[in-house]
Parts: sequence; C-alpha cells; structure tokens
Amino acid sequence: MTLTVTFLGTSGAVPTTERNPSSLFVRREGDAFLFDAGEATQRQMMRYNTGFDVSDVFVTHGHGDHVFGLPGLVHTWDFNDREDPLTIHVPRGLGGDIEDLVFSVGGDVGYPVRVSEVSAGEIVLARDDYEVRAFTTAHRTASVGYALVEHDRKGRFDRERAEELGVPVGPKFSKLHDGEPVELDDGTVVHPDQVVGDPRPGRKFVYTGDTRPHDAVVSAAEGADLLVHDATFANDAAERAAETGHSTAGEAAEIANRAGVRALALTHVSSRYAGDARELSEGAAGFAGEEVFVAHDGLEYDVTFPTDSDDSDEK
Repeated sequence: MTLTVTFLGTSGAVPTTERNPSSLFVRREGDAFLFDAGEATQRQMMRYNTGFDVSDVFVTHGHGDHVFGLPGLVHTWDFNDREDPLTIHVPRGLGGDIEDLVFSVGGDVGYPVRVSEVSAGEIVLARDDYEVRAFTTAHRTASVGYALVEHDRKGRFDRERAEELGVPVGPKFSKLHDGEPVELDDGTVVHPDQVVGDPRPGRKFVYTGDTRPHDAVVSAAEGADLLVHDATFANDAAERAAETGHSTAGEAAEIANRAGVRALALTHVSSRYAGDARELSEGAAGFAGEEVFVAHDGLEYDVTFPTDSDDSDEK
C-alpha cells in the first residue's frame, strides 16, 4: 500500500534555479493531495510525473511562496475539462483571501471548488483507513500544519494456527480476520484472538509548513514515520530564524527527537544555501532517528510501515 511523498518545491521564500517555492505532492494508494502550492507547482507536477488527480490542497498559511501556484493550477484543471470537485483547506480567516486569489483573473471554473477554513485540532479529512488532522504551528501569520495519520491495521492472520484448529481454507479465514468467530463442522467455535495477532500501527506523515519550534508540533509528530519540518537556516543563523518565524536545522532535529520520529526531511531552504546545503544536514546531525536529509525538488520518498515493510494480509 503506497504512501509516497514527492517534493515539488523546497526553497525558502526566494526560489532558486534548482529549488521551486514550497509544495509537496502526496499519493496514498488512489488518493492524491497537495500540501501548499507555491508558484509554478503545476509545472513541477508535470516535470516529476505525479499526475494531476488531486482532490484536496492543504495550505499551511497565506504567504505567497505557499499559495501563488493555486490560480494557475485551478484554471489549468478547468482548461482540461476537470469535473471532479476540489477542496482547498486553509487556516481559519484565510478563506476569503484565497478565493480572491484563485478567481481574481479568469473568473469561475467549470467544476466545484470549495475553500474550507480549518482550525488546529480539527480532523480536516476523514477516510475509511486514515485521516488528515490540522495542528498548531508558530509563524508570523495564521498558520497550521497537517498530519496524515493511518488507522491501525488488522493483526497478522496465523494461517498455520488456523489450520491446526481445523478451520478449512476459504471464507472462514476472512471472517476470522475480520473479527468474527466461526463454527466448525463438529460444533467447535474458533475465535479471532486465537488466530489473529495484535493490531499493527499504520503510518504517519507530518508536514509543518513554516514554523518556529513548537510543542504542538512535537505532539502532532509523535511517532511519525516522516516529519517534513521547516529548516530554513543553518544553526549559526538562529537569531535570523527567530526574527522571521522559521527554524534552524538543529531546531528541527530537536523537535524530531522529542517526537521520536523515524525520518526527518529538512525543507524550505534559504537561498543563501543555494549552492551547498551541507550546513543544514550537518546542523541536524544530532537527529537520533533512522534517517535525516535535506529535501530537494523531485525527491520521491516512500513512507514505509513502522514495524516492517510487509503490508500483506495473506490468508
């Protein structure tokens, strides 16, 4: 079951020849989402072959480097005869500004576009197997981050044990795995807890957008399999990071350590590191998880399950 993050834009407020303004594309099986949409996001989607079947855009805040890609993208979908509805989620109070931005030139489009205001703590999107939650961040304007959190998976089905208990191969296996007891021909009842292990955790992907270090991020990212955190500056620019509402690489690593995340991606890279971002990776060397990296445009990252890489439920 795929959960893939494609970094479309990893620059700070000023783009460079190698880094586009902020945007992330996330695909979970058949669902596709954008997190922020900086200028030229649609070209990045074409360049990195993500597909355009996005149902929801999650905006962290209203600064231009995170939203200026929305008008072109929305109208391109219209040119391509899109019919499916689109929802743009934005921090509370930003809805009118985003509507004005998207429709300021070109007028209405031929498919439903809804701008939905969200508050930290809300479940923004609910699906059968996962949900997207908003959480508090600390920037210079109204802002939120987003966490895509999968529900627990079923425990592993012990086929060998089921056969030992006399359960015939077939529909009764599925019933047991779905939590229903089954009765055998001799009247014996086999219960799910005899052949199904404990529930297995799903995956968690967390995206902060622009932020200072914040306890709410630690809470939202607890146990995350991938945390994408603002790391605009190297550690020697901590004062500048505080002045501008951003984080250093070291601060991002500290938040990740407190949250116990498995992998940390550093993004929103200042143009001062356009030629060499090693200062950022070196600044996050204290990260205690499995992997830390400075994201770059076009990087595709597969978020794996926390306990193992086998997500099959063979019966």
